[in-house]
Amino acid sequence: MGGDHAPQHAVHGGIEAARISKGRFAVVLVGDQGAVEKEIAKHFRTQDLPLTIVHASQRVEMNEKPAVALKQKPDSSIAVATRLHANREVDALVSAGNTGVVMAHALFGLKRVAGIRRPAIGSLLPNQTGGTTLLLDVGANVDSRPEDLVQFGMMGSIYVSRLFEIATPRVGLLNVGHEEGKGNEVSSKAFALFKNCSCNFIGNVEGGDILRGTCDVVVCDGFVGNIVLKAAESLHGLFKMNMRRLVKKYLFSQIGALLMKPTFEGIRKVFDYEEYGGAPLLGVQGCCIIAHGKSTPRAIKNAILAAFKFVTENVNGAIKEQATLPLNDDSQMVSQN
Repeated sequence: MGGDHAPQHAVHGGIEAARISKGRFAVVLVGDQGAVEKEIAKHFRTQDLPLTIVHASQRVEMNEKPAVALKQKPDSSIAVATRLHANREVDALVSAGNTGVVMAHALFGLKRVAGIRRPAIGSLLPNQTGGTTLLLDVGANVDSRPEDLVQFGMMGSIYVSRLFEIATPRVGLLNVGHEEGKGNEVSSKAFALFKNCSCNFIGNVEGGDILRGTCDVVVCDGFVGNIVLKAAESLHGLFKMNMRRLVKKYLFSQIGALLMKPTFEGIRKVFDYEEYGGAPLLGVQGCCIIAHGKSTPRAIKNAILAAFKFVTENVNGAIKEQATLPLNDDSQMVSQN
């Protein structure tokens, strides 16, 4: 029941995912049963789909505070879905609802992976090589310790390796310069810890390196990451607006635009968040995919497919095995507290 277009887009996306599941997974729609059934009735031939409904009597609005929602709405669709996952009745959780509330339920309901101090949200961005770059954290932690940044890098490396079959993903630390010693105290300490880390750390990277594809994983705190993500998301709209303005201005541009339509469609897909589904919350005991609040049915479908691959590739199992890391240059280990 979360998102700007709920429950229509969530139900539609769930149906589309169920149609292509081919017996590999089932979709459980959590929300007001009457409203969900009404949306399902708008679609043809849904009787035989691997699709079920679990009723939730409450819903969380996009502007509600997490603490209030946790206390006052124990039967919200987010709360019920999280309990289903915590009780292992489902294998993954996908939500386009209030990000703060989804995170709060995941942290309190699913708990952290042992050894992970702070979970992080990762977001995939397109790059110049034709691939994607995972940026994390993009909002789970406004402030982070040096050891948190290293754990983000390790979790991100595992995620990219398992989902995109990259043997040794390149991990970069977002900074104001490439040279060692650049940045603030947290960055400098994180750089030193990264050098003793088992992941393929390539050093500091600058903002422009994210879209160049210099590395596969870019690490930063959630304050910086969220700003970078929002700026990157605006590029899609900027491109569309300027193309329309220029095409309308010149006659030959209008003719050229018709000929270039397939190319423009390809460019649109590269910058469209819908293609990437949702952002994983890495570091919790389970699979939690946070979709964009404006998610279309296609975005929801792709988020469900991302969750399916997260589970089948056993991302959390790899994080549990590999996410312990040196706390300092003496190779002390991170506390589980």
